Amino acid sequence: MELSLEEQEMLDGNYGKGVQIAMKIQVALGDVFNAQRMVPVSRTHVALSNQEADLWFVEKMVSAGAKCRVSPTVNPGFNLEYFQCITTISKKDEEMIRRTRKAYKDVGATLTFDCTPYLEKNVPRFGEITAYSESSATPFINSVYGARTNRESAQSALCAAITGRTPLYGFLLDENRKGQVLVDVQAKIKSDFDYQLLGYAVPKKLKFKTPVFVNVPTNPSAAALMNLGAQLNTAGNVPMYHIVGVTPEAKTINDAFQGGDPEYVITISEEDLEKVHEDITDPGGKIDFALFGCPHFNINQVAHISKLVKGKKLKVKLWIMTSSLTKELASRMGYLEILQAAGGDIVDDTCMDQPCWEFLYGKKGVTDSPKCAYYTKRRNMQFVIRNVDECIDAAMRGEI
Repeated sequence: MELSLEEQEMLDGNYGKGVQIAMKIQVALGDVFNAQRMVPVSRTHVALSNQEADLWFVEKMVSAGAKCRVSPTVNPGFNLEYFQCITTISKKDEEMIRRTRKAYKDVGATLTFDCTPYLEKNVPRFGEITAYSESSATPFINSVYGARTNRESAQSALCAAITGRTPLYGFLLDENRKGQVLVDVQAKIKSDFDYQLLGYAVPKKLKFKTPVFVNVPTNPSAAALMNLGAQLNTAGNVPMYHIVGVTPEAKTINDAFQGGDPEYVITISEEDLEKVHEDITDPGGKIDFALFGCPHFNINQVAHISKLVKGKKLKVKLWIMTSSLTKELASRMGYLEILQAAGGDIVDDTCMDQPCWEFLYGKKGVTDSPKCAYYTKRRNMQFVIRNVDECIDAAMRGEI
């Protein structure tokens, strides 16, 4: 790679051991992807996992004296203080989350503990060069904002935060942002939940290509676009998509394909959505809980559930995972009080793929998120997947 004088000095250790380690990793990544040079990044996001390998790496960087040049927002682990009030947290898990918090604070991260920082704290402009990890973040950054990021790991994104640089390859280059496959959506896409199923169904036919969607509504909500990207990237490693007439690099089909032709066309039918729904959901029956917020719910989604439960009582416990900013707003607007009166709650700074939910292992819940159900299978949590309204109805009755 062709390095600037400052980048070479980073690699040589002139800026300290931590920066040197980060730059060595980035040069290696650049070599793998045939990057010719580095480029500056203006925003970063690190999908911390609060797990051993992740913690080992960030503590290694801290012990080597690393400090972030571009402070990254970070993903959630879990809200230790909240869960200590409702369940038993092991000493090992308590130590892990405390060390994780400290390490990311020491390295200079912005402690959002939120998987949707692109909605409220870390919002890029069109064309901005960034380095985001997190499976819902990368498609939103690339597709909805038209900013640029590769599908970073937590480690490579942290290296970018420390050096302020990233190798120039992949989705940072114009030619790699063009659509490759035309997705003709013949299914009726009427709700935010339909975008969940669409995002999960498409990768079964896509084969790791960049999709261009036609025949979908041109006024999707932020939650719909978040759902689509999260499921595309979870089910099929798709960090970018275009919707003709919606996303900024796809005003027309010609724009989306940069004047070329699609490699092939796939059609998504009503039957495709029904089939993927049948494949990913647990069968109905008695349920023990309801869990939402994978990715974290925004205030409009919280408001919708609040309206559905107002003045009623849930048969099973309900949790909505959000950012701390959204929880504070929900409290100010009275939504939290309504939810708690019904038997639900909002928990901030928390991911569903965390040991804090151990008291639900072996039980069955309802959720609107295929991503939530996917990641929790290894934790022995079963989910019936339905749209939000059906989930709330089930939580009122204790079954679905």
